[in-house]
Amino acid sequence: MLQAAITGLGWWGGTLVESMQDSPNMRFSAAFTRSRSAKDQELAAKYGLKLFDNFETMVADPAIGAVVLATPPVGHHRQILTAARHGKHVFCEKPFVMSSAEAEEVIAAVTTAKIALGLGYNRRFHPSWVDLKRRIKAGELGIILHAECTMSGPNGLWLTREAWRARKEDAPCGGLFPMGVHAVDGLIDLFGAIDSVFCQSLRRAIPNDNDDTTSILFRMKEGPTAYLSTMMATAGTFRFQVYGSKAMALLGGNVHVIGQSSHQRRAGLFGSYVIQPVKGDAESIEVADFDVNKAELEAFAAAANGGPAYPIPHAEMMHGVAATEAIIKSARSGMAERVR
Repeated sequence: MLQAAITGLGWWGGTLVESMQDSPNMRFSAAFTRSRSAKDQELAAKYGLKLFDNFETMVADPAIGAVVLATPPVGHHRQILTAARHGKHVFCEKPFVMSSAEAEEVIAAVTTAKIALGLGYNRRFHPSWVDLKRRIKAGELGIILHAECTMSGPNGLWLTREAWRARKEDAPCGGLFPMGVHAVDGLIDLFGAIDSVFCQSLRRAIPNDNDDTTSILFRMKEGPTAYLSTMMATAGTFRFQVYGSKAMALLGGNVHVIGQSSHQRRAGLFGSYVIQPVKGDAESIEVADFDVNKAELEAFAAAANGGPAYPIPHAEMMHGVAATEAIIKSARSGMAERVR
């Protein structure tokens, strides 16, 4: 049984802890949170988590075999390096790190330390997403022309000034870090490397000094184009469409909205799945009720315990950071930017 510690016990950190309560492979036994609020302490007591006073002391504990980071991305670089120095396996919530230089450094560190590294792009693990990828690879959709994703939610209207998602320096381009990086990773998973991007990002309605409306055009190296829109000041929705010469596929669902139940956060990402052939009737495919957070953490535990490697390769983690970096650069330059 892999003994894991978590840093960050906010609404998402608590969700990750809840998802693994009946796992035979990994158990959360410790936590560090800067706030040590009454809610944090209640959560720790409920799940039997030993609360540490600081991150480094927790990571150095010989009883801990793995660390899960449910923290703002600006701290991931330092935290992963610390964990690697102590030989602890690391699961990092998205987004990964803040730059390609940081990504290269942490990948080198975990490789040298021979530890497993998991990254929290949980949508990859849903059976509907896996089925869509299978159909694309099998040629069932034909030649892929284009993909589109819209991710929207109201959280930007309610974030306090202190929240990392509300600050442009910690979360550039509004919804890119909270939501859009899932779609960037999805494009990489389905279609390979991204060649170039063009981004427009602006503020329309939210009270904090960050963007709430972001639009991004992509050119994939294998030829298809793609589009991503994120909005932080409207109703929550998720739509991912793939257009091929034989058929169009549509995955519909939700994003995480403040106040959702734990079950909705873990199992409610997808709600509809439709294949529309060029000729003939559309096919509606049943969408499973599936805990994607448990699936990704079980995959991480398997890798940490000597089983199959975590299914997101290091190269794809690094490419996602490079693509995100190019998106932010394009929003500032007003020009298309190559992904390095």
